[in-house]
Amino acid sequence: MEEIKTLSDFYQLMNEARALRVQIVEKYLNGEGVFGEMVEGLSAFLGRLEAIPKNNEFYILSLDGEKTIDLDLSYEIGELKKDIYFLTHSEEEFFDFLDGIHDNFKEQVSEGAGLLKGVDLKTFITDRDGTVNNYCGRYASSVQSVYNAVFMTRFARSCVENGIILTSAPLDKIGLVEISVNPENVFVYAGSKGREYFNKQGERCQFPIEKQKQSKLDLINERLSALVQQPEYEKFSLIGSGLQFKFGQTTIARQDISRTIPEDESMAFLKLMQEIVSEIDPGGTYFRIEDTGKDVEIILTVESQDSASELKDFDKGDGVVFLDSDIGLGMEEGASLICGDTSADIPMISASLEKTQDTYAIFVTQDQELSKRVAAVCEKSVCVTEPDILVAILNRLALFA
Repeated sequence: MEEIKTLSDFYQLMNEARALRVQIVEKYLNGEGVFGEMVEGLSAFLGRLEAIPKNNEFYILSLDGEKTIDLDLSYEIGELKKDIYFLTHSEEEFFDFLDGIHDNFKEQVSEGAGLLKGVDLKTFITDRDGTVNNYCGRYASSVQSVYNAVFMTRFARSCVENGIILTSAPLDKIGLVEISVNPENVFVYAGSKGREYFNKQGERCQFPIEKQKQSKLDLINERLSALVQQPEYEKFSLIGSGLQFKFGQTTIARQDISRTIPEDESMAFLKLMQEIVSEIDPGGTYFRIEDTGKDVEIILTVESQDSASELKDFDKGDGVVFLDSDIGLGMEEGASLICGDTSADIPMISASLEKTQDTYAIFVTQDQELSKRVAAVCEKSVCVTEPDILVAILNRLALFA
């Protein structure tokens, strides 16, 4: 096996793993079975990852031959192990496997499936990371697993007319489409909170942005690109979300799920981002800043639906409204299922409720306050604790559709 020594080697391996997973998912869903060499290929990828030198819980890779970076590879290694188990056991055994690693797994799956039993869904709109996909320390290597794609695709094909994955991440160029392994023409992929999307025919569509606003965002992007070239700030382009240029929005990480950045450095970087935005937009006319605790989101404003004179940041609710209109989802004609995992996903529920009161929600969270907010907004809702539980719910609905 070729040794993984650099961060570049690591990303190349994950790209190769994605390509193999695409082939496996297609064969599995077509009922062709999966050739033994394909499973062996996944095992080889796993072995190469596990052979990377470690320092306690972190794996160590070279950045440029001199500097190194510590990586938490629990997602990449864990999802490969799940896929190998999924492909070498029955689905019932895999279900029991998930029950063994997630508390109250079967009870939560039953509750979620019960919420939607007998419901004729027209539209399914979901966030990705933390919702239908387990969290990863780096967006670029958060490649969708085989079992996840099988469960998601079954549901989209069997239970809904329109399946949409709506994320705040970029659409492509190290974005949503490069880390997904679902078959083509199953989901509409929408990035940048729904400002841009690929329809099922592969055509790119975008929310209109004024030239003056885009030029301001271009200035922000130039400043941040130059900033992360400096040695003291390079790390922020390599952790978590990294530096992502989206349509109408830019994201830069200040922390990751492993909290590899000291908190004082992380907060100082947040302050620096605020200063740069304030310098370019002193009146706060063009941008809103959203701090997630891990990422700094710099978002172009849009006019409020309540008042054309009021400005607000473009949220995922605006994305839902745009997609419904631009694609012609006809959300008002049937029931919708909205899924998310943070407060930033709640506007999707509100936007759906404006289209149809027949709106259901399943959120993935262990935050009691967020659970209460979801219940207050949508009475036909449940909260589960893990993305694996949500995709298992979707799979169960598909199997009994």
